[in-house]
Amino acid sequence: MIAITFHVFMRSAITRVLLAATLISAAPLTAQETPPASTANVLKGKPYSPYANRAFPTQVFFGDTHVHTALSADAGGGGTRLEPRDAYRFARGEQINSNTGQPVRLARPFDFFMITDHSDAMGAISDIIKGTPNILADPQGKEFHEAFNLGGQAALDAVRDLIAAFSQGELSSELNYQPGNPAYARVWNDIIDAAEEFNSPGVFTTFIAFEWTSLVKGNNLHRNVIFRDGARRTRDALPFTTTPPIGSTNPRDLWTWLENYEATTGGDVIAIPHNGNLSNGWMFSQRDEFAEDTPVLDAAYAKARARWEPLYEATQMKGDGETHPMLSPEDEFANFETWDFGNLDVSEAKTPEMLPAEYAREALKHGLKLEAELGMNPFKFGMVGASDTHTGLSTPDQDNFYGKFPSYEPNEARAEHVGKPYADGTPAYYTWQYITGGVTAVWAEENTREAIFDGMKRREAYATTGPRMSVRFFGGEFAPEDARGRDLARIGYAKGVPMGGDLRAPRDGQAPSFLVYALRDPIGANLDRIQIVKGWVDVQTGELAEKVYDVAWSGARAMDEAGKLPSVGNSVDLSVPSWTNDIGASELGIVWSDPDFDPAEHAFYYARVIEIPTPRWTAYDAVKFGLEFPAEVPLVTQERAYTSPIWYMPEG
Repeated sequence: MIAITFHVFMRSAITRVLLAATLISAAPLTAQETPPASTANVLKGKPYSPYANRAFPTQVFFGDTHVHTALSADAGGGGTRLEPRDAYRFARGEQINSNTGQPVRLARPFDFFMITDHSDAMGAISDIIKGTPNILADPQGKEFHEAFNLGGQAALDAVRDLIAAFSQGELSSELNYQPGNPAYARVWNDIIDAAEEFNSPGVFTTFIAFEWTSLVKGNNLHRNVIFRDGARRTRDALPFTTTPPIGSTNPRDLWTWLENYEATTGGDVIAIPHNGNLSNGWMFSQRDEFAEDTPVLDAAYAKARARWEPLYEATQMKGDGETHPMLSPEDEFANFETWDFGNLDVSEAKTPEMLPAEYAREALKHGLKLEAELGMNPFKFGMVGASDTHTGLSTPDQDNFYGKFPSYEPNEARAEHVGKPYADGTPAYYTWQYITGGVTAVWAEENTREAIFDGMKRREAYATTGPRMSVRFFGGEFAPEDARGRDLARIGYAKGVPMGGDLRAPRDGQAPSFLVYALRDPIGANLDRIQIVKGWVDVQTGELAEKVYDVAWSGARAMDEAGKLPSVGNSVDLSVPSWTNDIGASELGIVWSDPDFDPAEHAFYYARVIEIPTPRWTAYDAVKFGLEFPAEVPLVTQERAYTSPIWYMPEG
């Protein structure tokens, strides 16, 4: 019975198929028909579609990992009134009014964003200014509230007095918001709530975060702490501060706190240091500066730092931190937005001996040497960029710069303010030296907390000084024609490792090859060149070395006799100000092999992408306010990107 029914069904089906074929014999095959077996044989198991079965990151997302609002004492005390929800609205593309009442909007939204208010006294300044009941009930709190709301010199004096009271231990416990103070938990919970309210996976991703602000003898050791997790895990994990007995200024204690967080919650967290250029030799010191006899770093330190700090904020408003011209004298692009006057509070001037422990490239080189000694590289980090804005407004575009503090929001006098003076009263720096701040780019599968955090943790991220250029960087065994394909990611992951990865010795001791590609910011400037920066430990002498290679460039330029590439030119018109993209290239890419490769030498490689010259924010101020600046004020810049390194590891 079953067989009869089956055959009847089949005869009927065949009849219908033959009838359909007669009626539409000239029609193309339908989308659901099975392909001929011969096609599968030709493709040898690989799908024809290059987008099928992908298991690697295919999208790059841009965001800011370092933003302060009115909840940070130095921001709120300096006049910032924008709070986390204001900052999120702005970052996702809405127009808002700045702290000085100016309408402001981004050219395009960020993909992801995080508020990193200082963990010490988090929210206290905002409550003092608002006059919350707990503040007004305290005599000192009421006094500060009244002074801040008088404005003018009274408010400035109040900022100074508040900082002095905190540093001298004379601040009322009611005002010193720390874990254990009920007001502290209230502020932290509201920060979490704001992040959860604005988190929109796939569209605009927010992270729960804070800044641990260690400042020892004025030396900057700050870290931004970034959670992968949402409210369920972070709600009871009150931020780590620098105030004893609960807090500490020692990074080892921060790493212990991070470890305890993961152990007790099952969550994930990382820390991102920044501004080694203001640490006066402490950020990448090869000694434990917190030990009384300052011994050489040990393996436990190296292991902990490598685990908890996979990234370094290499560029931001307070100076670019890739390298310094004294450390890289052969690098013609080394002197870019360099801040080297002293430590964060200008309590100690800079000396040349401090520089090697302050900049990313030098730290990466020292990391190779320490790995040989300790068995672990403490400075094995990728590179990211951020703003460190204290206005709640992250504005990385040169024509839309709203400064670091409210007093530096657009006004005709802001560029020539004295930032901070030395002890004798002479200027340590002027505010024209601020840069617009960096941006972090992350390769990820999707725009979610989990995917972006995982991309940062595996160091598949890069820094830009503001523009949103797309950059790919792979190391492995590539052929020259690989750079001509349009499916670079598929080739890169199939034949090598991405930025942030490790390379082993290629077959037969041949030099590894690198596939690098850059596409300009869609609304930005063309590209001048791509460079690959190499650092290594000389196998014969044990000395640290570096070299910058020009590997791809625009136009018909050729290397001169000294091996230098001529300038791309300059199309900037300062009277507008603007530039034209009739120089440079919209995209650059190449497969490059190291001509100086030694298979026995530990080395790292990262790509640096340089744009053509464009107007700096000071040039826009000059036109908008009708100003004439002294000759030392730069009006033109060459923005750039730094990828995370790829490390070559000899066998054995």
